Amino acid sequence: MKIFRGFHHPDVAPACALTIGNFDGVHRGHQAMLALLNSEAQHRGVASCVLTFEPHPRDYFAALHRRPELAPARIGTLRDKLSELACCGVQQTIVLPFNERLASQSAPSFIEDVVVRGLGARYLLVGDDFRFGSQRAGDYAMLDAAGPVHGFEVARMNSYEVHSLRVSSTAVREALAEGRMQDAARLLGRPYTISGHVVHGRKLGRQLGRSAASGPEQDGFRTLNLRFAHWKPAASGIFAVLVHGLHDEPLPGVANLGVRPSLDPRDVNGGRVLLEAHCLTWPAHLGAEGAYGKIVRVELLHKLHDELKYDSLDALTAGIAKDCDDARTFFASSHAETRRQTT
Repeated sequence: MKIFRGFHHPDVAPACALTIGNFDGVHRGHQAMLALLNSEAQHRGVASCVLTFEPHPRDYFAALHRRPELAPARIGTLRDKLSELACCGVQQTIVLPFNERLASQSAPSFIEDVVVRGLGARYLLVGDDFRFGSQRAGDYAMLDAAGPVHGFEVARMNSYEVHSLRVSSTAVREALAEGRMQDAARLLGRPYTISGHVVHGRKLGRQLGRSAASGPEQDGFRTLNLRFAHWKPAASGIFAVLVHGLHDEPLPGVANLGVRPSLDPRDVNGGRVLLEAHCLTWPAHLGAEGAYGKIVRVELLHKLHDELKYDSLDALTAGIAKDCDDARTFFASSHAETRRQTT
């Protein structure tokens, strides 16, 4: 899949079958829409194209009006979104900066400048609740009227349902916020996953429990730190996870997802959204420093509990040890259930 920041680029396809949206999470409703888009693109002999926005428009308006509560919880990072769009067979994605100019652009101007001249749309597929342009004045009826004038066909896709539940980014956010990871996986069509570069932290985990730990924790609780630009994650707490990207097979582990307090001036990740994942078995070939800079993918499979505040390092060590034991119990029971179903 080709990725472009804006559409003023010589390699952008001159004509396309287009869909427009935020695609946060790329859930099963999005996937159904993208399958239809790819089919229509193939029939027309043009590229399938997704136009998406960064930041999320609601992020922009929340910052503009200084009302952070208006910003949506983010399901996935831009990297994860682009990865899932590629998995769905999209041929090109345009990431359009959502800024003052775009926010104030009228709906007719957006059709002419972006859809027609910018992307050469021959077919446009939108969701049943799609709105666009300044003050959200543009809707499906406006697109349907503009299509014959500008030479593109317009189609609208109705809501996608799973077990009578409308699949939407809002429904995914609600499931993640409540720790219903299996429900989130049903809506997404896959386990909830976050990816990112492993970055340096305080390396406190290596020191925790060294004297008392045995087995996998004999070198402390080494963690993989993944930090994100967005400050409002859709999920938070302690999770049993699978870590991809360090070994031939995914590694079971336990992870903490949340905002790191910034009271310690030495904490390079203070105040940032951070995913700290501890592998229950550390790959020996990596050594102490071998994971830094790698891109890892972490599947959040089961929520163990909300974040807790510990009053001492000993209490923190004991809490992490219990989380590791609970994660092992989860994986053991999951393995037993899989074997039972297979049998």
